[in-house]
Amino acid sequence: MWLWAAFILFIFFLVALDLGIFHRKTRTIAFKEALKLSGVWIGVALAFNVLIFFAYEHHWFGLDLAGGEPDGRTAAILFLTGYLIEKSLGLDNLFFIALIFSYFRIPTAYQHRVLYWGILGAVIMRAAMILAGTALIERVDWILYLFGVVLIMSGVRMGLVGHPPDLEKNPITTWTRRFFPVLPEFAGERLVVRRKAQLLLTPLALALIMIEASDLIFALDSIPAIFSITRDPFLVFTSNIMALLGLRSLYFALAGAVDRFRYLRSSLGLLLVLIGSKLLLKDVLVEGPTTVFFTLGAVALILAGGVITSLLFGRRARNSS
Repeated sequence: MWLWAAFILFIFFLVALDLGIFHRKTRTIAFKEALKLSGVWIGVALAFNVLIFFAYEHHWFGLDLAGGEPDGRTAAILFLTGYLIEKSLGLDNLFFIALIFSYFRIPTAYQHRVLYWGILGAVIMRAAMILAGTALIERVDWILYLFGVVLIMSGVRMGLVGHPPDLEKNPITTWTRRFFPVLPEFAGERLVVRRKAQLLLTPLALALIMIEASDLIFALDSIPAIFSITRDPFLVFTSNIMALLGLRSLYFALAGAVDRFRYLRSSLGLLLVLIGSKLLLKDVLVEGPTTVFFTLGAVALILAGGVITSLLFGRRARNSS
């Protein structure tokens, strides 16, 4: 457990360093800066993957896959595959976050801090869900079939439903406004203000509540998805959290180009159907290095196809509509 605690402390250190040192002042993050920061976070994940290779190859900290043989390469590929899946599914979450910021008219200078608290809450939430999922799978193995069905249904729905949800009719927003007084204007970066001995939420708080709720919904897809790659709890946990860390910077790099990735959502739906089918066929497929390589290649091919198709045909589709 101390290894898990050390990793969590390392993650909180990185997040605190990001906000407390590099983004202490409220300001708008430029595209080039966001792109560089995204590269840094991806570099951190790849460097951690090197550590994964050596840790599992030499059984550091007691880490090993089933069988007990040196398996650093397999562990590194599993981590990278899980990281790619979680990062790609996180893109759909980013598009929804962009919709939330637009709906609440959140100034770009305040968006980074809202995302900071949103990602921090997501890390804690994902950690609890992964630990609970791991314990559940160990006791009820057939739950993986249910995960597979959920992923396939989510993938089909994601591929067929192209329009964004209506936030005006969102029950979370309606419920929050009904039970908590909300300030009509912003109060700087504050989430809560006191007026006449009464605590009021600000629009930033409403946006944060929506972001946390959306991550909980998206986690219902992403958590089963990572279990389709590996059931090693440390690989599941670290690849998921590492994918979350760079989402803030990635958001500011992609926020202005969300509409250009028109077909990415369809490719993510296809990806969910693929990994859901993999879960349903877990007793038929022979797990091994070859299967791991094929899975990584299929994930990369589907994601690249969605991005390339969006860049080639997305603008033409927007102009025609």
